[in-house]
Amino acid sequence: MAAESLPSLVLETLFSFLDINDLRNCSLVCKGWYKFLNDENNDVWRLNCVRKLAEEALKSDILTNCPTYKAKLRAFYHAWNPNDCSRNIYIKPNGFTLHRNPVAQSTDGCRGKFGFKQGRHCWEVVWEGPLGTIAVIGLATKNANLQCHGYSALLGADDQSWGWNLVDNHLLHNGDSQGNFPLLNNAPKYQVGERIRVILDCDDNTLAFEKNYEFLGVAFRGLPNDTQLYPSVSAVYGNTEVTMVYLGQPLDG
Repeated sequence: MAAESLPSLVLETLFSFLDINDLRNCSLVCKGWYKFLNDENNDVWRLNCVRKLAEEALKSDILTNCPTYKAKLRAFYHAWNPNDCSRNIYIKPNGFTLHRNPVAQSTDGCRGKFGFKQGRHCWEVVWEGPLGTIAVIGLATKNANLQCHGYSALLGADDQSWGWNLVDNHLLHNGDSQGNFPLLNNAPKYQVGERIRVILDCDDNTLAFEKNYEFLGVAFRGLPNDTQLYPSVSAVYGNTEVTMVYLGQPLDG
């Protein structure tokens, strides 16, 4: 029997034993398999979600904006990297939220699992604890530091990172303020729990932000196109928590 003629029930059973990389390869075998795996809510993706994701994440509202099982799985593979963060940060069991331990005189950062240098990407950040004096979200290369002594804007402190300090609405890069953001008179400060969308366009080399689904504008232009750029954050407040959910390609308009 030809591969593309296998019944859906058989495909579901076979594919349920494969990991995400094998499934990606299977989608290239034939049109039938591509069409089957393109259904992002079938049992193949559901079973992978159940295996990989914590029950807490699936039952909470963390993944509200990931409407399909495949989208939820994609978000998990792009979440905070427990092996690429300050020693004062750990990733909670839900897989999407980082927790900064209450360590004095330290600024601590974390990167996502995947970096980008092609295409357009969007992820959501929610700061779920006190901001403290400095709370920065943005981008970093692999060469950016993830911990420093004292309280400072670690993200944006050098030419390897770009950040938006949610406390004072300053943009930061190469150790300097790049101006206020957003460009509004008396721009409101970030309130704990608000959703920030970070929009990276590697084709235009820009970084933009939305807050509560309102587009705030382009924050940085002229980003490098020859190195991977990672979703990143830096924090100073003890016991603060930050959740990051990768959403994929941003929707225009």
